[in-house]
Amino acid sequence: MNRLYQLLCRPKLTQTVYQSVFFRSLTIASFFSTVLIFSSTVHAQNSPTNNKDILNYSRVLLRIEPERQQAFDQIKKIIGDREIPKIVCSEPSSFNSLPSQAKDIAVNYCNRSQQIVESNGLSIDEFNQITLQLQNNEDLKRQIYNNLIRLQKTPNEQ
Repeated sequence: MNRLYQLLCRPKLTQTVYQSVFFRSLTIASFFSTVLIFSSTVHAQNSPTNNKDILNYSRVLLRIEPERQQAFDQIKKIIGDREIPKIVCSEPSSFNSLPSQAKDIAVNYCNRSQQIVESNGLSIDEFNQITLQLQNNEDLKRQIYNNLIRLQKTPNEQ
């Protein structure tokens, strides 16, 4: 009986784990187009991104996303049914329409995100450059997506 359970349930469990990793990766990758971003004003450069920077970028995404989601949720509670404006960390004027307490949350998120980016070997400009490259580079999207999946499977690599 126990053997039959393992044969029937283990594939479903494995499939569920992989689906969870897949959907979490998609969620993290979609964070580029949401509120609480750094900036979209960086000018794209022609230099290709190296594998180390791509891996560091992927690590940053995994570390920033929970903090971004927490900040978003806290701001949403403060402003209620109103739509959360697009908050760009490098543009303090994007915080103007937020209540004081929500501004504090956004500023703390931006400061913490900058620390995460820099502690993973990237400058804010490099992070923004990769973000811009992602918009039109399917190969880069695939590389980052694959890194996100691999890093989530082996969390001690983060």
